[in-house]
Amino acid sequence: MKRFFKPIEKEGSAKKPSLSPSKQGAENGEAQQEEDIKKEPLKFVTWNANSLLLRVKNNWPQFSNFISNLDPDIIAIQEVRMPAAGSKGAAKNPGELKDDTSSSREEKQILMRALSSPPFGNYRIWWSLSDSKYAGTALLVKKCLRPVKVSFSLDRTASKHEPDGRVILAEFETVRILNTYAPNNGWKEEENSFQRRRKWDKRILEFVVQSSDKPLIWCGDLNVSHEDIDVSHPEFFSAAKMNGYVPPNKEDCGQPGFTLAERKRFGAILKECVISPETACFYGFHRPFIC
Repeated sequence: MKRFFKPIEKEGSAKKPSLSPSKQGAENGEAQQEEDIKKEPLKFVTWNANSLLLRVKNNWPQFSNFISNLDPDIIAIQEVRMPAAGSKGAAKNPGELKDDTSSSREEKQILMRALSSPPFGNYRIWWSLSDSKYAGTALLVKKCLRPVKVSFSLDRTASKHEPDGRVILAEFETVRILNTYAPNNGWKEEENSFQRRRKWDKRILEFVVQSSDKPLIWCGDLNVSHEDIDVSHPEFFSAAKMNGYVPPNKEDCGQPGFTLAERKRFGAILKECVISPETACFYGFHRPFIC
């Protein structure tokens, strides 16, 4: 009944002064702004762009429409393939795009013009780049979101970047967002092949174990197909060889990303995770996916 009748004021009661529409609107706006800033990310897109510059030149209208319609809070991009800032022979800055030559300045302008246009102007961007047009990651976070910390290595050191710019970690009050571009396993028992991937998987496992204090959203190109159902022809991929080479360890045989050794290590990582029933896993190549 309250909605139909005005309550009778008691005698001697002081009427609370009402705010003017302008002040009330200002306070409401401030409250809304504060509420927006405090909210946590809920919607994510992850995409191996396979050269972000090429995607800007060839596929940007489609991707822009996709982002406009979905309106994600965070966009995680892998294989950016843009070089880090720094002249030849000098130390590089993996957090900035190279622009010390006419060609690099032009490429940076093309890329930043695209990332400043709607809807991407609503996002703040962090880079972790390689010294050359190889690998690299980017993380776009809506400006209304405020990460507590953004770092670029699995040991969470803010100033240190992983080799080839393979990690961006955004920490929020209640969740961590990890964007990774895992190194390809390769075909041989070499430092930049099997050995590099073993070290990477070991460090990822350690990171997951040490990050159990809050939920982790792990985005990216993980460069592994865990189960037979994740590939089209499991027997073919298991028996694949490069120029007839057979690794000393049988578990390293097969297509990179589908060797038994990689699949076992990935399984060990998953065992350390308590996967939420609401979590959905997507597998794909060079297309944006959401979670």
